[in-house]
Amino acid sequence: MEHDAEQTTQLNAAMPFGATLGLEIVSADTDEVRARLAWREQLCTAGGILHGGALMSLADAAGAYLAFLNLPEGAGGTATIESKTNFFRAVREGHVHARSRLLHRGRTTIVVETDLYDDAEKHVARVTQTQAVL
Repeated sequence: MEHDAEQTTQLNAAMPFGATLGLEIVSADTDEVRARLAWREQLCTAGGILHGGALMSLADAAGAYLAFLNLPEGAGGTATIESKTNFFRAVREGHVHARSRLLHRGRTTIVVETDLYDDAEKHVARVTQTQAVL
């Protein structure tokens, strides 16, 4: 699946760390954000395993983008105030694919769940995060 160059550029302009990671938005709307991150040696820990921090960063960015797309009228932005990650398997090649879905949209917080998968569609991690509405 190709990435959405325009949305990727917009996200990475707003969040330069995304460009550093190599984050790509595949699709995004108010119901779901899909993003991906390519395995690169620079993002690995020992043994060529993609670092958990890189995985968490992918999930945080995708989830934050979904929260941003769901901000209530008049809100100025969003910030992660809580995040919980369960890791299921290592990634040693290819891409990690993120799928973020909205669990709760309130006036002061937005809760998002992001599932990460490898190229074989095996579940890599699940991240649940709470975003403060600014």
